[in-house]
Amino acid sequence: MTRPTGEPLLSVRDLSVTFQRHGEKAFTAVDGVSFDVRPGETLGLVGESGCGKSVTSLALMGLLPARGNTVTGTATYEGTDLLSLSRSEMRDRRGRDIAMIFQDPLSSLNPVVPIGLQVTEVMERHRNLSRKEAMPEAEELLARVGIPDPRARLKNYPHQLSGGMRQRALIAMALACQPRLLIADEPTTALDVTIQAQILALLKELVEDTGTALIMITHDLGVVAGLCDEVNVLYGGRIVERGDRHRLFAHAAHPYTNGLLGSIPRLDAPRGERLEAIPGSVADNLPWDSACAFAPRCPRALDRCREETPVWEERPATGLRCHNPAEVQRD
Repeated sequence: MTRPTGEPLLSVRDLSVTFQRHGEKAFTAVDGVSFDVRPGETLGLVGESGCGKSVTSLALMGLLPARGNTVTGTATYEGTDLLSLSRSEMRDRRGRDIAMIFQDPLSSLNPVVPIGLQVTEVMERHRNLSRKEAMPEAEELLARVGIPDPRARLKNYPHQLSGGMRQRALIAMALACQPRLLIADEPTTALDVTIQAQILALLKELVEDTGTALIMITHDLGVVAGLCDEVNVLYGGRIVERGDRHRLFAHAAHPYTNGLLGSIPRLDAPRGERLEAIPGSVADNLPWDSACAFAPRCPRALDRCREETPVWEERPATGLRCHNPAEVQRD
């Protein structure tokens, strides 16, 4: 499939999110993130838990707490900076123009409201449909996302559905107003591999058929390999490598990206071969303003990496933030 070109639907520039609790030092969860996503394109935000992926999505959706955080930068959607909108203005866009599939469907769905009412509520709010008019469309949506016997499922509560069906119901809610931008925050984390493949196929079909722009947030590079056009690898709140998925998988240059790729099980690996592991955890980092955050965990770290912030370097069809990169050729 040819990667979409043209003007970005969403253009994010220097997005930063800082959390501050009274009497404690401020913590920067997202630090100067920039990316573009075009209609019909799937953009991947990849990294370990704690790297800033979900906070980025919540900031774009206007779902961060009203207090205790500071959001700077711009997120331009069709000429409008989403970050400058009031909460009421953002509510008018959320669900209509921009929708989100959350990571845990059981906690994201209202446990005391039937699935049908949760799907129709979006259409009543943004499309001014009555409940009677919205119910047949809700049934069609549930059928579209592959839920069997959709008419009966409209009356079910979330606990009466399997994990896969709950996730499909969330996708149906996200599609109810045919949004032009869809953010999927690890939508397959708690699902078995069969259901995961079905959900990913559904999202891919959606993008191809409707031209919806999709931001896929995940830690699973297997998901990225089959779905994303462009991949952004995050570490410590910053993008450390960016590239077309084919190029990135074949010629990753950042040690962190290579660590993530090396930890993926391969069917063609020799029997008994151990997976590579990235030492330490995301908490073992240095501040970006004086060093490379990944230096304490990096097998290629130099003295310079602990003393100087690496700058973002644009390359042909890719980008990199590293003092000592190593391109690893992969099949």
